[in-house]
Amino acid sequence: MSTVETPTSHDLRAYTTLRLGGPARRFVEARTAAELAETVGELDAAGEPVLLLGGGSNLVVADAGFDGVVVRIANTGWDGSTVSAGQDWDAYVAATVAEGLGGLECLSGIPGSAGATPIQNVGAYGCEISEVLHSVELYDRGTGQIRTIPADELGFAYRTSVLKGTDQGVVLSVRFSLNEDGLSAPIRYAELARALGVEVGERVPAAQARDAVLQLRRRKGMVLDAADHDTWSAGSFFTNPIVPDEQVGDVLARIGDVVGADVAVPQYPADGGVKLSAAWLIERAGFGKGHQGPGGRVSLSTKHTLALTNRGGASTEDLLELAREVAGGVREVFGVQLRPEPLLIGCRL
Repeated sequence: MSTVETPTSHDLRAYTTLRLGGPARRFVEARTAAELAETVGELDAAGEPVLLLGGGSNLVVADAGFDGVVVRIANTGWDGSTVSAGQDWDAYVAATVAEGLGGLECLSGIPGSAGATPIQNVGAYGCEISEVLHSVELYDRGTGQIRTIPADELGFAYRTSVLKGTDQGVVLSVRFSLNEDGLSAPIRYAELARALGVEVGERVPAAQARDAVLQLRRRKGMVLDAADHDTWSAGSFFTNPIVPDEQVGDVLARIGDVVGADVAVPQYPADGGVKLSAAWLIERAGFGKGHQGPGGRVSLSTKHTLALTNRGGASTEDLLELAREVAGGVREVFGVQLRPEPLLIGCRL
């Protein structure tokens, strides 16, 4: 194995944006795609438990850590529309914009690595990875082969794909279909359109859209800043719930009973139902910005109720306790179940 191995006990909090998590039994770094495939293959053959680690922006790791081998995906770099899995995502987005390529600008400021974006069909401000993805190159742990999978075989849906919830396919690189005219994708998100001073559906220079997205994200504490505890998070902790068609009427009636029948409830079309705003439900269930968890060591962001944050000195269990309180409150008040967006490693709500 040609990877770089660190000392036996390795604290994972240094590798997650929440700055939480206990030690790994072993920790190795794979700095090329070949190293990554070879390392995972060897560990599988040895029967070792493996945790793949990218940017750590979508992980909640137990205080006990991980009793296995953490493989940090550290292959970096890009060539136009193709990017290595371990590459910092926002640095790549910035580079595409600087090169006059459009399509990724609305996904600016999202922490983490490029290889994670197709796994959970990352999305923001009216754009999803599924809309711009061409294909992924991955190592198939079942066959030991490296395969290229086109976008239409990845089973994309809201914040998910066939790659989510399984490590069967290890993403090595990602290829996108980008615009070469320097313009953004059509602006679909009303808040972003207002910030840009354009109508929904218009296109603008990609650099202009990127700047506007970054400004909006910073106001919500969604751009990493080591000095700002509001960014010590895993981003949006809960996905926006999708209510099945047959339950929509009852759920909206229950919400109306709580907030008033004349109050507009944010809702959006979704496959098989209606998507509601998790942040809106959290706030109206009584959990405002800055709502604190155990000992004030964790709280909802002071800027955005959808982010659960580490205020310093927190444990993973502190964070989970706050998550249980919020999800339980929304369920009790509105009858809507919130589900976590990040991966829970060795722990659960």
